[in-house]
Amino acid sequence: MRETGRETISAVIMTKNGEDLVEGTLRSVASWVDEIVVLDGFSTDRTVEICRRYTDKVFQNRWDGYRFCTERNLGTSRATSDWCLHIDPDERVTPEFRDAVLAILRKGTPHNAFQFRKKNFFLGRWMRHGGWHHYSLHLFRRGKAAYEGVIHETLKVDGSIGKIEPPVEHYPFTSIKQLIARHNGYSTREAKAKWEAEGRLSDEVIAYNLKRKPLKRFFKFYVRKRGFLDGMVGLVFSVLFAWVHFINWAKYWELANACES
Repeated sequence: MRETGRETISAVIMTKNGEDLVEGTLRSVASWVDEIVVLDGFSTDRTVEICRRYTDKVFQNRWDGYRFCTERNLGTSRATSDWCLHIDPDERVTPEFRDAVLAILRKGTPHNAFQFRKKNFFLGRWMRHGGWHHYSLHLFRRGKAAYEGVIHETLKVDGSIGKIEPPVEHYPFTSIKQLIARHNGYSTREAKAKWEAEGRLSDEVIAYNLKRKPLKRFFKFYVRKRGFLDGMVGLVFSVLFAWVHFINWAKYWELANACES
């Protein structure tokens, strides 16, 4: 039974073809949030069926695969609680995080949003190092924050922001094949957004980002942030995320040449 006499909270989840993941997310919030809002991009698998076991607030919108902020703001607009927690299908609320949020809702707070720790797993292993145990800003008072940006959306908050140390667990990649497939799509959108925002950049800038920056990213993840302490998984992670930067810029270079020919 949910508590009374405290501020209310909605969990907002964006989905598309996530039948293998979304039930874990729903279970992690169903017993304590006041409302679950699902914004689905017309899934063709059992995602919607699963979500409707937990909430009758399942809405569908045909996402263009490009503007994440539009989808997040649309999900927020369907919520009715005092607070919104945006959580993705590959994330799980921990009991510690739940208790910290409920304490805030009971006591009240001058803040209009909270950053919280995201505990990231790669190939099933918690990445203690490599810069992947970071803060995420997706908990806010409804009406006091909105998302901006195209691909990498940012929450703009009217007011102060607090911090919650207990984490939400994040399981973004369970295989290398999945990572490569997902970033193949992301990189195309990244290249398009960069071209639309900045046009044709100089050959020097492109060369730097293709030749030197991937090596610097590897050094950052593996050496400076001590990814080497995560063993072979840390090495694979560092190489692949250096590759992510390279492929983003390789596609920008390809697009720029195509647009000028």
